[in-house]
Amino acid sequence: MFETLSDRLDKVFTGLRGKGRLTEADIDATAREIRIALLEADVALPAVRAFIAAVKERARGEAVSQALNPAQQVIKIVNEELIEILGGETRRIRLAKQSPTVIMLAGLQGAGKTTLAGKLGRWLKSQGHTPLLVAADLQRPNAVTQLSVVAGQAGVDVFAPEPGNGVGDPVQVARESIEHARRTMHDVVVVDTAGRLGIDADLMAQAAAIRDAVNPDETLFVVDAMIGQDAVTTATAFQEGVGFSGVVLTKLDGDARGGAALSVRYVTGQPIMFASTGEKLTDFDVFHPERMASRILGMGDVLTLIEQAERHFDADQAEKMAGKLASREGFTLEDFLEQMLSIRKMGPIANLLGMLPGAGQM
Repeated sequence: MFETLSDRLDKVFTGLRGKGRLTEADIDATAREIRIALLEADVALPAVRAFIAAVKERARGEAVSQALNPAQQVIKIVNEELIEILGGETRRIRLAKQSPTVIMLAGLQGAGKTTLAGKLGRWLKSQGHTPLLVAADLQRPNAVTQLSVVAGQAGVDVFAPEPGNGVGDPVQVARESIEHARRTMHDVVVVDTAGRLGIDADLMAQAAAIRDAVNPDETLFVVDAMIGQDAVTTATAFQEGVGFSGVVLTKLDGDARGGAALSVRYVTGQPIMFASTGEKLTDFDVFHPERMASRILGMGDVLTLIEQAERHFDADQAEKMAGKLASREGFTLEDFLEQMLSIRKMGPIANLLGMLPGAGQM
């Protein structure tokens, strides 16, 4: 997703590596190149201006570390400002004091809300919760069926009293789901709402009515990371019409320029909470600003790599394999195949290499 931006920034930093110190001209030239890189990545202009102003101010005014060369100084500043523009720190779900916690999903049609509901349900279950997915999208053909299938794959329960396809009252379904969750001892309710192909009054009115009926603890705005500048317009409209407390980015595995991720957080002021990086239910994780900034700058993301490995590798099996390799006895082609299959479970090899520092340039 951020490949173009990473390549451009890498060229900027390479140009600084041979210099002994940062001059005023260097700072201006570097800022100009970073601005072009961000604009090419489809980052919204207000976000670019704020980012460049902060980088220039710090490069000029900061008591810069004598231990760092000019390239390292700029990378350090850009990294810290990227973390800031992406949200500063990881934001967790606010759980209700009294069960159930209600999470409402909102966004345009095609952003991947229904699949995301399944991913979120599966993730919540892995965190020790008992989630209930609610089919309140009664407009889109087969939306209710799709949610039921996704819920089955995720191993979580679904509340779908209406057939959908234009039949039923979504506000009533959402309202009844809370009572149903209390009766069936579900501690988190995830409400999947209808989207439209564009922003319209009906969509906003219905989403606002569902919000008022269930009084959600979190309203998550689901946005397709590939729609570029439109993400900002859509996010602003939803914020004014419905309001939301967090953003979920979908399709981060796409080949678009990724500026939406950097823009939505800045323009709306709401944190990015989750990121969906593929089509499988497992391709979903909490959004960590510092890790994303590190990946954009080509410095890898070792923490996420370790977490993925821990999820997919059996600790005892890994220890046994390590013992076989160290002793140089008994390590067979079958063992090697088993390792390859375990790595494949972690996702595409290109994604894994992208998490290793420096591997992106290979």
